[in-house]
Amino acid sequence: MTNPARWMLRLVTHNAGWKLLSLVVAFAIWMLVASEPELSTFATARIEFQSLSDNLELSSTPVTTILLEMRGPSNQLSGLGDGSQHPAVILDMAGVTEGERTFTIGPGNVRMPRGVRVVRATPSEVRYRFERSLVRAVPVRVRFTNDGRNGYHVAGIKVSPPELQISGPQSRVARVASVDTDPVDVGSATGPKEVRVNADVQDSFVRFQSSSQVTVSFTMRK
Repeated sequence: MTNPARWMLRLVTHNAGWKLLSLVVAFAIWMLVASEPELSTFATARIEFQSLSDNLELSSTPVTTILLEMRGPSNQLSGLGDGSQHPAVILDMAGVTEGERTFTIGPGNVRMPRGVRVVRATPSEVRYRFERSLVRAVPVRVRFTNDGRNGYHVAGIKVSPPELQISGPQSRVARVASVDTDPVDVGSATGPKEVRVNADVQDSFVRFQSSSQVTVSFTMRK
């Protein structure tokens, strides 16, 4: 027997018992998986963005979840109910620029357990509008309640800081003329007073760059 042939024989027969056992175990596992009944189910998948530019922002109300109809082995589908293998839709935002963009939802961008496949997605497409991000300083406007209730009126108002930085989609930030504080109740005040309150920006797409808290100093006079 030539050396190559002898080498091949040794390769096949070396640890033959373990190799045979591995083959039997693999076959048993395959039989278990193959015998699992295939079922269908529905699950809600969250939408995740990938590679979105830091200079772009969503300026339209986003679709955040997709209803998926899926089929697969019952043991794989059972994990969807307890959240251990929850599916997700991954949208690749690389190359996205300003304007509207439509994304198709399908097997290519859905992450799910092995052996489970997507039958259909509802909705099957999602559309988003993107804008450049804008940062801008706007004045803080103080809101008072019960002014004059006890014969005293607010005078000598000072706000620190007088302006707050906001950011968000360009068109929405441009429309914000000022931000209002939470109401300051002055119904029982009779002299100088200082309070700390939070400001609020009404547009949910616009956010504060840092803390929204301001200090309001004022005096009550008759």
